[in-house]
Amino acid sequence: MTRDWIFVPVIIQVLLTLLIYVRLIKVKIRELRAGLVNRDRLPLHEDAWPESVLQINNNIRNQFELPVLFYVLCVVLWLMDAVNPLALAAATAFVLSRVMHALIHLGSNYVPNRRRAFTVGWWVLVVMAALVLWQLARRVAGL
Repeated sequence: MTRDWIFVPVIIQVLLTLLIYVRLIKVKIRELRAGLVNRDRLPLHEDAWPESVLQINNNIRNQFELPVLFYVLCVVLWLMDAVNPLALAAATAFVLSRVMHALIHLGSNYVPNRRRAFTVGWWVLVVMAALVLWQLARRVAGL
């Protein structure tokens, strides 16, 4: 197994974020053409956009919260040469939780289900952080 496999889930997470930006652009164009945007407030106020745009904006903001920690942990695991099957499984589980979170957020936006997907991702990051701490402890102990 090569440690570089850790970047497959990273790239999938990046692609997910980019796809959400594409959706945002399409919806913004649609809402502008439909005349649903308050053009006077547009330069400085998010509420100039209808809820359809705000929902996607909120999801994009979410893609720069937990995923930032995910990126850091993946790079640290890679740099420490600590990528193993558990780390790969955790990274994959995290990205799957983010895909589910995005699908829920951009679809029904049912908060209890969205919170569950978020919580799964949060716990996976706890596991990944524990893997990093374990590796650090092993190095400090000289194992």
